[in-house]
Amino acid sequence: MHPNLINNVNVAAQDVLLTPDEIKQRLPMTDAAEATVLDGRRTVQRILDRQDHRLFVVVGPCSIHDVEAARDYARRLKALADEIRDTLFVIMRVYFEKPRTTVGWKGLINDPRMDDTFDIDQGLQVARGLLLELAELGLPAGTEALDPIIPQYIADLIAWTAIGARTTESQTHREIASGLSTPVGFKNGTNGNLEVAINALQSAARPHSFLGINQFGQSAVIRTLGNRYGHMVLRGGDRPNYDSVSIALCEKALREKKLPVNIVVDCSHANSFKDPAMQPLVMRDCVHQILEGNSSIVGLMVESNLGWGNQSIPADRSQLKYGVSVTDACVDWPTTPTKQREAHTKLKNEQPRRLAA
Repeated sequence: MHPNLINNVNVAAQDVLLTPDEIKQRLPMTDAAEATVLDGRRTVQRILDRQDHRLFVVVGPCSIHDVEAARDYARRLKALADEIRDTLFVIMRVYFEKPRTTVGWKGLINDPRMDDTFDIDQGLQVARGLLLELAELGLPAGTEALDPIIPQYIADLIAWTAIGARTTESQTHREIASGLSTPVGFKNGTNGNLEVAINALQSAARPHSFLGINQFGQSAVIRTLGNRYGHMVLRGGDRPNYDSVSIALCEKALREKKLPVNIVVDCSHANSFKDPAMQPLVMRDCVHQILEGNSSIVGLMVESNLGWGNQSIPADRSQLKYGVSVTDACVDWPTTPTKQREAHTKLKNEQPRRLAA
């Protein structure tokens, strides 16, 4: 018998990772971090339940590739979050995984040195360490759940989770969402299809049993209770879908399926044609809809970094521009507080009326 001709024919190697428990022992949760995470989750739940009049805003880099720049950004964002907290509840976008249409950099967890060495052990520890710092700073974090194993390593430090347009239709991700401890936003399909997200919301609200790992790295059957804090994220498709007609059609579709009419608008991606200069216009339009009586828009997403636009990853990593995205183009820091403050000023008197209505 020749098992090498049967098993793992296309596998070059298998590297054993540290278990979730081992990494958490190295980077344990602190009381301050736990308080931030719990407050973040409960606040978003209250917003979705219409017990808190604020919008939640998930704002930050398209992806994290430079931890020092992320810390710099977080310190600025925390000051802004405290300033506008009576109207907007700010969550920092902290994306460590990037889905690829074909190939490309897969994110800090998968390839922390950006050199195709894929030191995932290091990536997991760097990611968890940054999330701990942000939580201890008092800044809740939001991320995308992509790999089904990674939540066991970092999900305890996450306040809000997204399921991306490419994976909303995935049974695996619907099952994962049913067991996550955070509210979960499902994005519409890449072509703008709402049905896949509505199906996902129905699925994730129900109990599931599926294969995963436990804290000790053992294969396990994960049995969930279902997540009742799923909600729709409109990110555009073949055309933008943040306008009032698109919002009304989404509201109708949610009501027909007896789902909560909670909508988050992603101001980037197809809603901005991936042009960062369009993001503030999308945000302004959503604010105007709220001022005109909309009650379904509960949150916004903005891709923002220290510097404007994006950059390719150079062969010489020392040539990377500080604070500039290596994935989707982002608005810069000066634009971010300006537009958040504009929304705050316009909504501060209107928002409380949404609860009264």
